[in-house]
Amino acid sequence: MAELIPVEDALKIVLDNVNETPVNEVHMLDALGCPVAEDLFSDTDINAFDDTAMDGFAVRARDIAGASKDNPVELKIMDVIGAGYVYNGTIGKGEAVRIMTGAAMADGTDTVVKIEDVTVTGKGEKGDTVVITKPQEFGVNVRKAGEEAKKGDKVFNQGDVINAAGVGLLSTTGNFKLKIHKQPKVAVISIGSELVDSSEVPPFGMRRDSNRYTLSAMALEAGGDVTLYPIVSDDPEAIEKIYRDAKENSDIVVSSGGACGGDFDYITKVITDLSDVKFEAVNMKPGKAQTFGVCADGTLLFGLSGNPAACATGFEMLVRPAIRKMLGFKDLERPHVEAILGADFKKKGTRRNLLRGKLSLGADGEYVATPLKSQSSGLIGETAKSDCLIVIPEDFTGVMEKGTKVDCIRTDVTEGTVL
Repeated sequence: MAELIPVEDALKIVLDNVNETPVNEVHMLDALGCPVAEDLFSDTDINAFDDTAMDGFAVRARDIAGASKDNPVELKIMDVIGAGYVYNGTIGKGEAVRIMTGAAMADGTDTVVKIEDVTVTGKGEKGDTVVITKPQEFGVNVRKAGEEAKKGDKVFNQGDVINAAGVGLLSTTGNFKLKIHKQPKVAVISIGSELVDSSEVPPFGMRRDSNRYTLSAMALEAGGDVTLYPIVSDDPEAIEKIYRDAKENSDIVVSSGGACGGDFDYITKVITDLSDVKFEAVNMKPGKAQTFGVCADGTLLFGLSGNPAACATGFEMLVRPAIRKMLGFKDLERPHVEAILGADFKKKGTRRNLLRGKLSLGADGEYVATPLKSQSSGLIGETAKSDCLIVIPEDFTGVMEKGTKVDCIRTDVTEGTVL
């Protein structure tokens, strides 16, 4: 029987054998949701000029220092400037410029008085007068040049993930093209003579294959470029053939089925023939049967359980972090939260149990983690409904009572999220 290794050891072994994929230069929109593969810098000051934060009048603060209702200050309007236009001149004593949000400050001005705080003669156009009845703090309503970034400032560190606002920052700093890691190519295979595709109605004794589609969706969600291979029967030669083809064209090969060591389970032997096997079983439930090997060219081979829940849990715990590391993400594990167990759970054996569960908020604002009704490794429905994995430690046996504090892995939240 294969040695059961701890979950943490299995993950470390996997990640120690993961290399980041080569980089590719892409348009900034194609970098959305991806970590950047290099430090990025601004090619200009943002903004390159002082501008106004609102509509109003650009003035010299010293000219209105003594303004009051009893001592109004009148300034001549020299021009009306909208965003994108520049006043060609210098504002002197007794002068002002009517200015719109985002427009460059006129030379000589240092402060903007809001349009709501003034009165004007005529229509407030060039040649009219603006009347100001209270002083303004020097520099008020002015956005200074370089406030966002100076030329040469680092705006993204290698590994930072680009979000929607980040795309805007890329645009303003001249980084409309940047380097990210290529999507790892992930081959997905289902093994089992009893399986038919989801498009078919299975005859008696057969069943539709869910694992290929579950694993494909999970790989896509993690950032992989997925190739879906045909179902392969429980035939060692057929399994080896499809595995050889998959590994030649992929960074990761993930299969489900044929992993439990029965008379018709061949995946461990196939992976052993094609790679350096690092482990064959992990001390977790569901998902004990997991063969992991590394090919000479660095391709990773994962032989997961054929039981749908076990297959999905194995991918979540070991394959997803590998894909994320290939893409250059810094955060590789889902967030954990402490919760109160929402129902009694009876644990048998010495494997770490990872229960599919649902989180809610209790009366006192604490998380409550309730195990879903069925924890059968052969069912996928409860995995589809769950938003966490409730961790029941290896060294616990017996009934864990409702109200006990437990550790939960948030499978509905992206790695790196602070909860």
